[in-house]
Amino acid sequence: MTDQTVYLPVDLLQNFIRDSFIAFGTPPEDARTVADVLITSDLRGIESHGIGRLRYYYDRLITGQHDVNTQIDVVCESPTTAVLDGNHGLGMVIGTRAMQMAIDKARTYGMGSVAVRNSTHFGIAGYYPLMAVAQGMVGLTVTNARPSVCPTFGTQPILGTNPIAFGAPSDEPFPFLYDAATPIIQRGFVEKLAREEKMAKAGWLVDPENQPLTDPVDILQRLGKGEAAFLPLGGAGEELGGHKGYGLATMVEILSASFQTGAFLMGLTGLAEDGSPQPFRVGHFFIAMDVESFVDLETFKHTTGTILRELRDTRKAPGQMRIFTAGEKEFEREQRVRRDGVPIVPNLQKDLLFVRGKLGLSQYEFPF
Repeated sequence: MTDQTVYLPVDLLQNFIRDSFIAFGTPPEDARTVADVLITSDLRGIESHGIGRLRYYYDRLITGQHDVNTQIDVVCESPTTAVLDGNHGLGMVIGTRAMQMAIDKARTYGMGSVAVRNSTHFGIAGYYPLMAVAQGMVGLTVTNARPSVCPTFGTQPILGTNPIAFGAPSDEPFPFLYDAATPIIQRGFVEKLAREEKMAKAGWLVDPENQPLTDPVDILQRLGKGEAAFLPLGGAGEELGGHKGYGLATMVEILSASFQTGAFLMGLTGLAEDGSPQPFRVGHFFIAMDVESFVDLETFKHTTGTILRELRDTRKAPGQMRIFTAGEKEFEREQRVRRDGVPIVPNLQKDLLFVRGKLGLSQYEFPF
């Protein structure tokens, strides 16, 4: 962090996000949902998807790519499955309702799956498995996204960053939560680098000639023109497993589109043929599994916790003090952020002042 970084209280920022969406015309309950999803990202240290994305949403609400009033239609439904149409509403609202529907079905029938079409960016994917974990279930969420990732041996950005999030309850103070995109890094991280005026690393992105890109401002401009592509997990080629990241991204694309006959790949650009903005038509897929349909919850938690503890107790590499399991660092980060506040770097300070001014939220006073 720079010397000009300011730490703001969690409650202040959560209320500011809520009131920003209310000012746009979002119903208060939906605005609270949006604020909870975004602040959860900051609490867990995923600064690419929290308050730093508020300007992103502002821009897309202005262009009409997101609808402030979320209307969800049930396209079809069975006891254990459903397909929903989000009608280009707020992805966080659509996502929470879809996952809750999956949870309700799992509570009755053991498992529930919900596919969603015509949604928008829904924040961190990990928020939704945590909903299931809080109700004694295992949760899985995937989503496709606008094209920015090239296939192995290619340079054209055609796949989305397509994250996978899986959560399971444990007997530890925190659940297991894997939440990661399928390229090496994702767009939000580049936006964070740009705000912090830091460079990307060679090997993360390539241009159409397969040359590395490292300037985050240049990368963001090139991404908008289709002239930059993230490399899948494992990097270029197959030697370090790049084809595995590519395969996982494709799996997410299938789950997010094929079950609901929605948009996919280049159909998710958010641009019409004439280059004008249009809805992104994002697809999601949610699964909830009721643990007690398989085994009693406490036994499941103990087994899961034991797995995590035994992993952390294995031999450490020279110079390394700890081995972590997924969700552990985020749990510890949340305790610090609740105590110290959310870090707001100078460029993010400018974004907050911009949104405050545009939406007339003069009741919020920031120390910058």
